[in-house]
Amino acid sequence: MPDTKPKLILVYEPEKACFDRLIADGYAPDRATEISSYLAQSTDLAHEFDAIAAACVERGLSFAPVALDDAAEALAGQDPRTTLVWTLSDGIAYFRGGAAPALARLKGLKTIGADDSLFALCQDKFRSGAVLGALGLPVPQAGLARNGEWLVEPPASPAGWFVKPNRLGAKIGIWPDSRCGDLAHALELSRRVFEAYRDDVVVQPYVAGRNVRASFLGLEPGAGVEALGVAFVDSGADFQTMEDSMALYGETGEAAKAEGKYAEPELLPVGDSQPGADARIRRIAERLMSGLGLRDVFSIDLRVEADDTLHLIEFEVCPGLPCFDFRAYCRTQWDMSLADAMAETAASRLTG
Repeated sequence: MPDTKPKLILVYEPEKACFDRLIADGYAPDRATEISSYLAQSTDLAHEFDAIAAACVERGLSFAPVALDDAAEALAGQDPRTTLVWTLSDGIAYFRGGAAPALARLKGLKTIGADDSLFALCQDKFRSGAVLGALGLPVPQAGLARNGEWLVEPPASPAGWFVKPNRLGAKIGIWPDSRCGDLAHALELSRRVFEAYRDDVVVQPYVAGRNVRASFLGLEPGAGVEALGVAFVDSGADFQTMEDSMALYGETGEAAKAEGKYAEPELLPVGDSQPGADARIRRIAERLMSGLGLRDVFSIDLRVEADDTLHLIEFEVCPGLPCFDFRAYCRTQWDMSLADAMAETAASRLTG
């Protein structure tokens, strides 16, 4: 008889699979390590698969973690009435996780998270910025450069510019000099990024303020911005670099911890010191949910100035679930471990 027990399938792309594919495509090993480190959340969450499975059993579900390369076969024949697919890692270029929600849709299966069109949009910073601007949201206008040539020139900026890869996350390709004071250096950074990663760069006017992460997990269907957790992320620096990010997560993070280089940023609730900014961020999140279709699980990155001026930097449809900030969000917002929060979210969709 077919299995009628409600099932959560978590689809993830392992670092090793990505690394091997990049090497086969001609990337240098150091660059392949940096790029694949984006998938460190897959490495970190694998240590908790047993805890997630146990939390699911407590709620009447079964749990099946599935590597992305096995997803097409694993999703074939699943019962749409009892199966929920949760995509852990996204990607349309260097990473391939964006295929998972599309596969689920092809099979008629329920999913956690935004639809697959947003998986594609959020990993192209230039295009997503254009869409956010069209929605009237406070996103800095951006230029776009490829290997030392302007595709779109950035606006003037007395405070200088910030340069980052267009399709790479986890601070990959962000160095201490990524904030620059002249456009000649911005083009030089675009050459550096293209040589290392074959990516374009987004060049935005530098905006002042503190870094803020807004995290969302809707334990119940239809949850609104009351479920949003909004926190300053204070790392002791104006912005985090690739080196900072690689010292936090996955295999590179484990090595950094062993060498005493691990430094977790401090999280402070925005509402405690700037309630006006907190309220405005929640209105932005509401606009993203109603106008763009964010739902279930996502994060938003912003810069917040002392006078509550906000700058929306980007959104993420696959936030790093095992990362320190999302774990803290689950504890403070839901009083749950990450495993219990994931299982509770899945159970609310599958069993009510």
